Amino acid sequence: MDNYIIKPMESEDEINGKGYVHYKSWHETYTGLIDANYLERHTLEKCTAIAHKWQDNILVAKDRETVIGFVGYGPYRDETLPAHGEVFALYVLSEYHGQKIGYELMNAALNELSDYNKVAVWVLKGNERAISFYKRYGFHFDGTEAEIMLGTPNTELRMIYDRSSAPTPTPQ
Repeated sequence: MDNYIIKPMESEDEINGKGYVHYKSWHETYTGLIDANYLERHTLEKCTAIAHKWQDNILVAKDRETVIGFVGYGPYRDETLPAHGEVFALYVLSEYHGQKIGYELMNAALNELSDYNKVAVWVLKGNERAISFYKRYGFHFDGTEAEIMLGTPNTELRMIYDRSSAPTPTPQ
């Protein structure tokens, strides 16, 4: 697919589109991985409200006028990894999987994080599609795990991309 663009999230339609992708992707990705009651409470309205609150450092992928994916990025969220960047979220609607959109979103986010030699991402344990994507991109596990509550306890795994040692990523 060559008719998509990646750009900073700016308009009301893009903000609402990001909310929809967040909502839809969670349901496509996490069904069976996290507590069903928690996932049920992860509504379109809630995701749209989050999109309106968190507008900085978001890039969206658009197919014509429709938001089909997004990535959120910035400095690492706490003091445990000083001088690291972080990709906070990367989601693409499932109907667009396999079209290199996630790869291009990651490229764009890492370009925005060019001041950081190392970039972290957290991935839900059991989310094999995402783990495989990040590994192909050049991220590796650093052994750090965190328990998060998504209705029930879940485990997130931290992965690190090191520009100095990672191979040049190739689209998959």
